[in-house]
Amino acid sequence: MANRIWNFSAGPAVLPECVLNEARENLLSLGNTGVGVCEHSHRGKAFVAVAEELEALCRELAGIPNNYKVLFLQGGASLQFGMIPMNFLSSDKTADYLVTGAWSEKAVKEAKLFGNVHTASSSKDANFNYIPHDVTYSDNPAYVHFTSNNTIYGTQFATEPTGYNSDAFLVCDASSDIFSRPIDVSKYGIIYAGAQKNLGPSGVTLVIIRDDLVEAGNSDLTAMLQYRTHAANDSMYNTPPTFGLYLMMLVFRWIKSNGGLAGVEAKNKAKAAILYDYLAASSLFSTTAKEDSRSLMNVTFVTGDEAKDTAFIKQAEAAGFSALKGHRSVGGMRASIYNAFPTEGVDALVQFMKDFEAANA
Repeated sequence: MANRIWNFSAGPAVLPECVLNEARENLLSLGNTGVGVCEHSHRGKAFVAVAEELEALCRELAGIPNNYKVLFLQGGASLQFGMIPMNFLSSDKTADYLVTGAWSEKAVKEAKLFGNVHTASSSKDANFNYIPHDVTYSDNPAYVHFTSNNTIYGTQFATEPTGYNSDAFLVCDASSDIFSRPIDVSKYGIIYAGAQKNLGPSGVTLVIIRDDLVEAGNSDLTAMLQYRTHAANDSMYNTPPTFGLYLMMLVFRWIKSNGGLAGVEAKNKAKAAILYDYLAASSLFSTTAKEDSRSLMNVTFVTGDEAKDTAFIKQAEAAGFSALKGHRSVGGMRASIYNAFPTEGVDALVQFMKDFEAANA
């Protein structure tokens, strides 16, 4: 569409235009049903078919083993911050957290309400601009929790944490890089992610959880806070966000058509390289994240002059580059280039930055 601009929002984020176009067509009638997708009962035949395809595609794309449940919940990652410890932590247990940003700090705060928390590593000393290499685990953690990509600070784990007690299970908040690259689900006990970065619109939370953990969770909780409730009811214990699930299904189709997770990873690496290569050569702009920790999803950068940062953001907005202002805790700029963000938009941004640099260096 001629009036769409380059949307660098950190989330809710850009969606594939083909997905939006197909969804628009189905708002009035899902296929030939004569009933719009938002109007179908979640238990009706038409929507059940959507839900079944959604889970099948999710399992296929991520290679999810049969001994894992795929749940589509609500409440975002923020609810999972509390739901995980209330199911698996208690006053006589300890959980290890790798603290690499604001979201992992919030997860720690919630976990402390239910049990003991050990900070196995932290990069707070440098305003979270790197992923720590030195990790010190507790002797017998119930689980180990990390945030795979740190949206605010532009950092990302290259691989999963290792070296903890084998009796513990690994938990990952993958909200801002889920399905941006292949993952070995068998290394994890739980993976969770809000949908609004790479999977679909806000309002849906994907949870991939190993079967034994579904049954091991605390059974003294209200039904909605037990994983077994949602597993036993195919994520339909209560009315789900049907339109969000439908859009997620379309996004999964799009990912599959683009070569699956390996295909989108290759495109994401190429996109990020365009921007990082320019930043490395620039005499005006520089990245805030350390080189070995840089995210493929969120590129954070500054000029070193707050007035120039402000001028750049203002001029960029006027030129059709939206949501480039960095988070207040980092300042400067942030370009979020998730799966659906087109390479052409990165090329256009780099050219705009070159022009700005030529005028302001």
